[in-house]
Amino acid sequence: MARRSTKQELPDDFEEHILDIDVGDEMRSSFLEYAYSVIYSRALPDARDGLKPVQRRILYTMDQMGLRPDRGHVKSARVVGEVMGRLHPHGDTAIYDALVRMSQPWSMRVPMIDGHGNFGSPDDSPAAMRYTECRMAPAAVAMTASIDEQTVDFKPNYDSREFEPTVLPAAIPNLVVNGTTGIAVGMATNCAPHNLIEVVQALRHLITHPKAGLDDLMRFIPGPDLPTGGKIVGLEGIRDAYETGRGTFRMRATARIESVTNRRKGIVVTELPYGVGTEKVIERIKTLVQGKKLQGISDVKDLTDREHGLRLVIEVKNGFVPEALLEQLYRQTPMEDSFGINAVALVDGQPRTLGLKEMLQVFLDHRFDVVRRRSLFRRAKAADRLHLVDGLIVAILDIDEVIQLIRTSDDTAMARERLMGVFDLTEVQTNYILEMPLRRLTRFSKLELDKEKSELELEIEALDAILNDDKLRWKVVSDELTEVAKTYGTPRRTVLLESAGTAVTAATVPLEVADDPCFVYLSSTGLLARTATDDPPGEGGGRANHDVVVSAVPATARGEIGGLTSTGRLVRIGVLELPQLPDTANDPHLAGGLQVSEILALDPGERLLALTTLRNDGPGLALGTRQGVVKRVNPEILARDDWEVIRLADGDEVVGARELVTGDEELCFITSDAQLLHFGAASVRPQGRSGGGMAGVRLAAGEHVAWFGALDPVESVVVTASGSSTALPGTEPGAVKVTPFAEYPPKGRATGGVRAHRFLKGEDALVFAWAGPAPARAAASSGAPIELPEANGRRDGSGIPGSQPIAAASGPVAAQLRPGGSAPSGVPS
Repeated sequence: MARRSTKQELPDDFEEHILDIDVGDEMRSSFLEYAYSVIYSRALPDARDGLKPVQRRILYTMDQMGLRPDRGHVKSARVVGEVMGRLHPHGDTAIYDALVRMSQPWSMRVPMIDGHGNFGSPDDSPAAMRYTECRMAPAAVAMTASIDEQTVDFKPNYDSREFEPTVLPAAIPNLVVNGTTGIAVGMATNCAPHNLIEVVQALRHLITHPKAGLDDLMRFIPGPDLPTGGKIVGLEGIRDAYETGRGTFRMRATARIESVTNRRKGIVVTELPYGVGTEKVIERIKTLVQGKKLQGISDVKDLTDREHGLRLVIEVKNGFVPEALLEQLYRQTPMEDSFGINAVALVDGQPRTLGLKEMLQVFLDHRFDVVRRRSLFRRAKAADRLHLVDGLIVAILDIDEVIQLIRTSDDTAMARERLMGVFDLTEVQTNYILEMPLRRLTRFSKLELDKEKSELELEIEALDAILNDDKLRWKVVSDELTEVAKTYGTPRRTVLLESAGTAVTAATVPLEVADDPCFVYLSSTGLLARTATDDPPGEGGGRANHDVVVSAVPATARGEIGGLTSTGRLVRIGVLELPQLPDTANDPHLAGGLQVSEILALDPGERLLALTTLRNDGPGLALGTRQGVVKRVNPEILARDDWEVIRLADGDEVVGARELVTGDEELCFITSDAQLLHFGAASVRPQGRSGGGMAGVRLAAGEHVAWFGALDPVESVVVTASGSSTALPGTEPGAVKVTPFAEYPPKGRATGGVRAHRFLKGEDALVFAWAGPAPARAAASSGAPIELPEANGRRDGSGIPGSQPIAAASGPVAAQLRPGGSAPSGVPS
């Protein structure tokens, strides 16, 4: 079998043509064509409507589909498919990304699309187009309004089967209001969003003052208004951008210092810079903390939700100044970011860098032309209708003859010619009459036609005035802009700052809290707090509507103190853990502080009795127990969080404790059967912390110690309240008596003491006892003040009925800080 040859025979007259093409010229030509396509068809917006081609095609397609705000949502995939199939053959991803951006309120100052479903967040991408739904937002209707009135030019689409608008009528100055961003070939654009109301005010001013300068316009538009709010720090770059089209400004998050827990302060961020999400900030903070480049942060929580909006909580460690830490966050995290304005847009088909006035002027010229073309269209339409109405009126006046002519005509053409000849009608009028149902030719229709004719004549007259008078046309543009601002305008969100302001001052504040002297207070209601000053508090008083301070010690802000409990434990307390009271005339009697239970882990029934400094020298501590034991503890500070300072017998507990300052204080016991015993602290031999103490006061059978403390006998008083031992604690006011401490003679240790209160009928025990420097202040269990009677000289006298049960008493705070000051209050068990 013969093989067939695959070689083609060339004709004899065939001439070979080979073109030599320079590779550089070919690359240059191809690159310019590609760059042209990207610049004009994808990346840069038109300065008139501020839209890129894909955005314009989306809005136009949705308008043609009838997806108005009063209609239901449709699947986003349906819109994307329509846009891609008819107008934009560049892939569904690019179309859907543009659609999503136009619906995001954190991206657009005035959103153009009303999205339904998951359209993402500043950190997360949206759901797929098959899951989300969309329709036109009210502002999009203003962008496409009157597009069917020949207000803009149309051009063939990519396959020349349909037509698309080259620009939208755009009643909203979208380029300035919503801004834009895009990267082309060899150029890019980045315009910041602005407030619609401010922009409209500037546009109206420019209409009436065409020669207005930049300073005049900036009186109305002082700076960008970002969708995410926040602050703009420094306005120099903004003026440069408005003047030249290029400039940079700094955006700063909005944050405030709050008490996020009872023990800690925090930085609460409610607004972030434009284009920055919470996850980006959190990730950066974690990186800095792990790299030990940022200190003082204990936790970061994103509590953002749809109800309360953005809320990023940054907890600050105790010992760090929140204001200084906030300034570090501004410097090292995206909580402060820069925005570079590069206002490049297409003007007359050419990319140009525009200043603020140029952008506003291009939009105004566009609207001026839209109003002109719309008026021409409406006038032509009104004139056509008036022409028909005139013909109808003629026909109605001679209706019988018209009908006779039509009936006697052989066909439509004959009827048309006869009507045109007899009534002097045009062909358009005649055709309209022939096509009209007879039911329209009634007397009532004649009245309607006369009214319609008058309205059409007035409309044509008004449109002629607009077309023939430029000033009137500018007034129409101005009035429509005013209506747009009223309908779609919202208040300004971004705060403009000339400079960093308070942030500069905060930068000079040290990051960590200084170890400055302060005082720590324990109140009668169990609140712990520290002051912000080292000035000694006043000699008395305080606010009468708050509880009393029962224990106070000097400390430093970053130091530690001890707390003596009823079980004989000494517990370490970090001063920085305590809330700081406001500095109000050094008054410690303020509402505030933290409950002891939130600072210390106490056992059930255990109470904090007094505060003490953790000193390794000095005369030590003095403690008194319920069973009458007294102990002086040598100062011994252990490297533990807590340790025992007395060995208690079964059923016994500490009822009072005090840190001795000089060792010359008087130790005082008051028993439940109203016996008072005081003796010098020097008579008690100091013991180690494991010692069990020694006999302090001799108790009668069935009695116990009601109060114990150490005090300076000079100018001190004794407060006692008698009642029934069978009454529930804290329910009986009792009979209250205040006696000068000097009335009670001292006795030796381990004796029975002297009588301190005479019981009346129905009384058999003390329900409250306290001794300390005058003037004494008392408080109820709620912290409310209780007025005490005047001190008298009868040490064994009876009391007067009290107003309510006394829970605690104390003397001036300054006395507690002096050597031999008052001891803390005690409540009988």
